[in-house]
Amino acid sequence: MRDFLRSRFFTVVVIIAMVMVIVPTVFASMGLSGVLKDTVNIIFSPLQKAFTYYTDAIDGYVSFFTEFDRIVEENNALREEINDLRDKISSAEEAEEMNDWLYNYLELKREHTDFRFTEATVSAREGGNYTTVFMLDKGRAHGVEKDMPVVTQNGIVGYISEVGTTWAKAVTFLEEGSAIGAYVERNGVEGIIEGSFALSEEGLCLMTYIAADADIKVGDRIVSSGYGSVYPRGLVIGTVEKIESDTSSRSVTVTVRPSADLSDLSRMMIITGYEVYTEEAE
Repeated sequence: MRDFLRSRFFTVVVIIAMVMVIVPTVFASMGLSGVLKDTVNIIFSPLQKAFTYYTDAIDGYVSFFTEFDRIVEENNALREEINDLRDKISSAEEAEEMNDWLYNYLELKREHTDFRFTEATVSAREGGNYTTVFMLDKGRAHGVEKDMPVVTQNGIVGYISEVGTTWAKAVTFLEEGSAIGAYVERNGVEGIIEGSFALSEEGLCLMTYIAADADIKVGDRIVSSGYGSVYPRGLVIGTVEKIESDTSSRSVTVTVRPSADLSDLSRMMIITGYEVYTEEAE
């Protein structure tokens, strides 16, 4: 303790204390207290300003991050709301699509009361703009057999080429080698719808074996005749898009665009039963 009282630090503290006591007293006795106050203000004013500046800066810093957290929270809430609305819109669109599908499905059933249908969903497909092979989620367990016709509400798709217990493979009539007995709905002019490798990439097919003088026009609708094929009579195939004459064979070849959109299929109907059409029945 004695060493501390003799130390330089203690001496400095005592001197400062004395100055702080004596100086104000002397100034006050001389009537110069105002000078003292001005001097103190001059000395400490910059310090006060600096202190105020840094205090305001800290308050602003805290306010910024508080506001930032609030904005982040609001953005997260809005994002969740947007995602929820998107889910609702998607569900509504799916419901509308299913409703349209069921409506058209019932219309087709009303139009062909002698047909038996099994609805199927596409589970896989080959690549390309116009797929010619689809995997379906129905098979023997659902009454599906090989060579059964596959259609949509808009027209013929193709036929079943392979069948498993719970799956089936459908081949479209665009595939080369396929054939459908057909006729022009407007006037009954007959021909054969054939798949063409060259045209399948464009989603088109051919109608052949048509007489050169046949009355056929661009835009005519082509339907199945039911003769010698897996397809029942009266199913829409497509419309005439182009007519070319062959003078050597005295016939015309017609390019047909399918009515069913074969590039964008997710559901199909398999015709599991129908009355076979014959000339005698006609």
